[in-house]
Amino acid sequence: MRAATFAELAKRYGVPTEYRPKGAEPHDTTVRPVTSIYHFSGFQEFLFKFAAVCRCLQQPADYARVLSEYAQDAILNGVMYAELFVSPQTWRFFHKSLDVDEVFTQLQTAAAGIERNGGLKIRFICDLTRNFGVGDALETTHLALKMRDRDVIAIGLGGNEADFPARDFEEPFRIAREGGLHAVAHAGEADGSDSVRGAILMLGAERIGHGFRALDDPKVLNLLKDRSITLEVCPTSNFRTGVVSENEVHPLVELDRAGVPLMIDSDDPAIFETDVSNEYTYAASVAGIDATLRFAHRAIEASFADESMKHAMTEKLTRASAELLGARRS
Repeated sequence: MRAATFAELAKRYGVPTEYRPKGAEPHDTTVRPVTSIYHFSGFQEFLFKFAAVCRCLQQPADYARVLSEYAQDAILNGVMYAELFVSPQTWRFFHKSLDVDEVFTQLQTAAAGIERNGGLKIRFICDLTRNFGVGDALETTHLALKMRDRDVIAIGLGGNEADFPARDFEEPFRIAREGGLHAVAHAGEADGSDSVRGAILMLGAERIGHGFRALDDPKVLNLLKDRSITLEVCPTSNFRTGVVSENEVHPLVELDRAGVPLMIDSDDPAIFETDVSNEYTYAASVAGIDATLRFAHRAIEASFADESMKHAMTEKLTRASAELLGARRS
């Protein structure tokens, strides 16, 4: 959500732009200007900020607005196809009376207009939140299956890796896969290589969000390579949450040298004050242009787009790559 939109909705609904759960230490009550509304330090502070954003999305139209604004920014960055995470469990946690069905209807309507007018195709990944437990995950899985006709193509898994391991969610992921949904999972971001292993072997994840802790175990690196499972690498996110030190070169370089398939992503671009172009620029600065072009091709290959969409993206990338490499040689 754009910072200005966050501030506007927070004012409209009378909720603060900071969040703390009941019993936690009180949050900083400093009134921040829009330009610093996404100030936070560390992984837990990011989660609190994400919760504050979620509290401001109270009506179906709010979700459609955020999608439309994301699309405007993405199109400016040359994005042709996007798979976006949606989190009905989080919506319901903060807004018990929210009409989730209407949210999906408005998201699909907005996405269709975006594709028709701007050429950006959008599909949705229904994210399960580990912290809410398997019962809630099962309910959300069945919801995701019902929403396949509203452009839901996959199921994902986020939240606290250490306390809610992959094995707890085998059944929801089995049901999702059997129902025709793809499977992805965040793993190896705030927990170790076993989290990555579990996401692959227990959940059938086809891509892994972050996943850099696979470097802790050569066997997990080999598992990723042998199964051709792509890591969705988000450098700015990792630096801002503190899971990777800003004084270090991002582990994407070491992962690439190890032969692990990588794609570049922007996580929550507004919250992390970045965009996909910025992420690719960073990747090129540490891994080189040739590797970064390879990451872009891999992103197309690892996407869940249909073959015609993949072909169109590959053609555009090939032309742009030729122009870029030609300019470098001249």
